[in-house]
Amino acid sequence: MSQLASSILMVRPASFGFNAETAANNAFQQKQSESTSINIAEKAIEEFDAMVKLLCEKDIDITVIQDTQKPEKPDAVFPNNWFCTLPGGKLIVFPMFAENRRIEKQNPVLQSIRNEFIIVEERDWSEYEKENIFLEGTGSMIFDHENKIVYACISERTDKKIFEKFADTYGYKPISFLSVDENGTPIYHTNVMMHMGENYVVICLDSIPYEAEQKEIISCLQNTHHELIDISQEQVKKFAGNMIQVKNKSDEKFTVLSRTAFDALTEKQKSILSLHTQLLPVNIPTIESIGGGSARCMIAELFLERKI
Repeated sequence: MSQLASSILMVRPASFGFNAETAANNAFQQKQSESTSINIAEKAIEEFDAMVKLLCEKDIDITVIQDTQKPEKPDAVFPNNWFCTLPGGKLIVFPMFAENRRIEKQNPVLQSIRNEFIIVEERDWSEYEKENIFLEGTGSMIFDHENKIVYACISERTDKKIFEKFADTYGYKPISFLSVDENGTPIYHTNVMMHMGENYVVICLDSIPYEAEQKEIISCLQNTHHELIDISQEQVKKFAGNMIQVKNKSDEKFTVLSRTAFDALTEKQKSILSLHTQLLPVNIPTIESIGGGSARCMIAELFLERKI
């Protein structure tokens, strides 16, 4: 079972902007000041298009979906939170914390996937929104597909019970833990402090306050032969944990990360990563600062076969 998807999906934003609903527990978001909303939306589209162009130049298979103008969806550029696919042709839709993010599920995204790819199994977990229980896709969960293990830091956006039920449903071993920032506030999404590559992992161990949980994670990563690259809290704030490794049509491996994250890494960390993968920095400062998400959040992996 491959850890890396050979195809990815991205949503081109139509009304990108600051989302007050998600800012309640996303410390990475910054409210726009001098720039107008229109300028911010335009800058986000420019950054998005440049990122897609770079990925296409590397021969990475991308499906790009244009977001609809109405209803407005300020976070549509981050599709990985509300749906994911798993190896074996599974498509899953998730319960979302912010009400105005739930309307993203009305996008033409799912129908485009159904039209172009073979789906063996489809399930929607959105019913848990009625109970205020949330699990936000590959924001909440970090998958080790080859070893059938899934990691998650528990927060308002990631409920432990539904996480464990999800893992059991799809045959993964769940490993949950607490991860906090420098102020002791729970980190809202696991994918800002942890990234799983094919044979390496980037993680902020300093954010895991309980020694027993930290030891369990380190032991598990060692047992699955992942080289551990430890990042600092300061690097987490620069999105250094928010990366994604993909492969192109020639099976070359690339790790996509923002320029901000790349610049935050030490030379030693970059050299270790470069033994495993080709680092591919993208320039997305507007999307990062206003949206509070980075390169990984913008990419949804498609572990699906294309229809002939």
